[in-house]
Amino acid sequence: MAAARRTRMSPDERRQQLVALGVAALADRPLEAVTVEDLAAQAGVSPGLVHYYFGNRQGLHSAIVRTARDAMLHATQPRPELPPRERLRDTLDRFVEFVHDHDATFYSLVRGAASGDEHVRATIQHARDVLAGHLRDAFQEIGVAPTPLLEVALHSWISFAEQALVEAATDPAISPSDLADFLERSALGVLAALHPSAG
Repeated sequence: MAAARRTRMSPDERRQQLVALGVAALADRPLEAVTVEDLAAQAGVSPGLVHYYFGNRQGLHSAIVRTARDAMLHATQPRPELPPRERLRDTLDRFVEFVHDHDATFYSLVRGAASGDEHVRATIQHARDVLAGHLRDAFQEIGVAPTPLLEVALHSWISFAEQALVEAATDPAISPSDLADFLERSALGVLAALHPSAG
């Protein structure tokens, strides 16, 4: 790959550029295949400058995963003005849309949970905790009491939904609406198991 022509940027701009290139790289390779050397060449800078900003390859990967995670969480932020069940469906529609548009990035995030890098694992777990929190809020508004079983159910459903999204979000035989319907029914099934009178 030919090196890009170097342009002047502030330190913050350069760091953001390198992270953006790293996130874009997830479209065609797993996180562990994103290298300092490749990103340096794309940005037209030396590998030493990348190390200066991120410390090492692990620091670069952590920054890439945090940025991808934040993009996903921003895209799926619930709309608090909606009633809980409408809010759940709206969030699921946008979640399916995000994964459809950024499937490789999402897959890299899911795979990152098994990373040997504890910082990457912690970043992914934070995303799961936030998503579980959104579901917890909706369930509690409907009337499900906070219990240890609720926490087990929430995190189990997040894992289930991740796998469904990885398997189906880019399958042309499954429409985004059908996938969102399926995820909604599965979430309401969890609700019914926890609180039969609410299901």
